[in-house]
Amino acid sequence: MLDWLIYAVAILLFFLTHSIPVRPAIKSRIVAHLGGPSFTLAYSALSIAALTMVIIAANRAPFVELWPWAPWQNHVTLIAMAAAVLIASLAIGRPNALSFGGRNNDLFDPRAAGIVGWVRHPLLAALLLWSLGHLVPNGNLAHLILFGIFASFSALGKRIIDKRNQRLLGIDIWQQLANTKREITVTKSGVIRVFFGVVVYLLLIRYHSAIIGVTPLP
Repeated sequence: MLDWLIYAVAILLFFLTHSIPVRPAIKSRIVAHLGGPSFTLAYSALSIAALTMVIIAANRAPFVELWPWAPWQNHVTLIAMAAAVLIASLAIGRPNALSFGGRNNDLFDPRAAGIVGWVRHPLLAALLLWSLGHLVPNGNLAHLILFGIFASFSALGKRIIDKRNQRLLGIDIWQQLANTKREITVTKSGVIRVFFGVVVYLLLIRYHSAIIGVTPLP
């Protein structure tokens, strides 16, 4: 019972640490004090720490099997994670006035939106792929709750962010920005991002068992 309580508290703290610092009024004060880059670094570190805490709590919760594990399920996770890492690597730090995780958003051009032209909220899409990909081989109650919550959060978050930006930017400006052009162009920065994405993906596979305690390979 105590392990379930700790798990519930960890989930609550995760969402509090992710929602409170990014509220416009609170974020503006923190950015004014720390600066934009320092806020991004601190928020990223806090997010990783909170996610680690939730995963550890989920692993320590009582095991209640819902479906058995099979080797093919790991292939689903590997494919989903490859797509998630690729999307994230093409999105992090590039202008995106339509979602979070962007940088220099005032330079966002809907006619040359890159990955945002295909996926308006790329980091939420990556989170959804991560959640669903990990849900398949983890057929127990604690992980169903964990990955189910993240999948629901990423799916509902798109609508929440769209409504917030429509209110902040005005519906006309938002519609102009949201009218992104879908195109596939090969650029030097894009190739570099894909390269680093592949490196990160291989590192995740290499050190997954050491950090999480479970090998991702079948």
